[in-house]
Amino acid sequence: MIKCKFEYHEEYIRNSRDVELFACRWIPSSSPRALVFLCHGYGMECSGFMRECGIRLASAEYAVFGMDYEGHGRSKGARCYIKKFSNIVNDCYDYYTSISAKEEYRDKGRFLYGESMGGAVALLLHKKDPSFWNGAILVAPMCKISEKVKPHPVVINLLTRVEDIIPKWKIVPTKDVIDAAFKDPIKREEIRNNKLIYQEKPRLKTALEMLRTSMNLEDTLHEITLPFFVLHGEADIVTDPEISKALFERASTSDKTIKLYPGMWHGLTSGEPDANVDLVFADIINWLDVRTKDSASLTVTPIQNFTSNVEKVVDGHQEKSKRSQTSLLCGINGGGGRRLVHRSSL
Repeated sequence: MIKCKFEYHEEYIRNSRDVELFACRWIPSSSPRALVFLCHGYGMECSGFMRECGIRLASAEYAVFGMDYEGHGRSKGARCYIKKFSNIVNDCYDYYTSISAKEEYRDKGRFLYGESMGGAVALLLHKKDPSFWNGAILVAPMCKISEKVKPHPVVINLLTRVEDIIPKWKIVPTKDVIDAAFKDPIKREEIRNNKLIYQEKPRLKTALEMLRTSMNLEDTLHEITLPFFVLHGEADIVTDPEISKALFERASTSDKTIKLYPGMWHGLTSGEPDANVDLVFADIINWLDVRTKDSASLTVTPIQNFTSNVEKVVDGHQEKSKRSQTSLLCGINGGGGRRLVHRSSL
């Protein structure tokens, strides 16, 4: 296999609400084919649990950028508290457009990559600025919460009545998402043992914001106009595969692809056996390669008079120096044993 070098960088930025957010990137040594912007799942983060995603895509010559949402991962804020889902979307938009506006990236294609709740973030980023993005990869997207894990309507009604009184309380009754999302028992235990992963009950406001967002997306699937590739495990009981089918059928774009994986669960890129994970990433990279092989056919919306809404933090956090790394093309590390893959839950 061909070895590809890339550099990994970390930094902290400050959003429009004066909250410090963690950001990272994997940059190939050669000029990137395109830019890929990560939107992680609820309770997850980019630098560790989407690490293999960054490595695999950078190894395939894509520049990959990630940001931990407020309250997630290494970013500041109340843990996994989502006061407004639009805050997540706006933070991602501000940071990712600032990257796209850099001189070295202005002519590069821009692709969104969203897993689970991150799929909803990616779709809302598209709706916020429909012509800006060149495509999206949606892995088990949260366009609808499966009835199998959603609280009973009576419970939802009761919780809605008190959300403004006790918004941060961790009282939403939910089933164990980790058990439901990740098939491989060893990988499932790795998730449980990682202290960066939020495993407590969802906060009241957070759960309701996620529910409302998914319901809104379900009702507006026809408004999706960008090229996309949606992937879903047929045995997923966390996000409903049927809604991915509905997205494919109702979206207005003519460039749309769907692949359903028989027997696979919610964690397509993280909780499946290694052979399944390899298959999923091969499909993702092939979809990107087809759309970036001819730069003349890739229309990139010009960026003019750009003003950034994010500020790089230089006090309080020392930006880590870049580290050159070498990765095999498919992201397989040398040596024997089970590979560690990134994790993303709802």
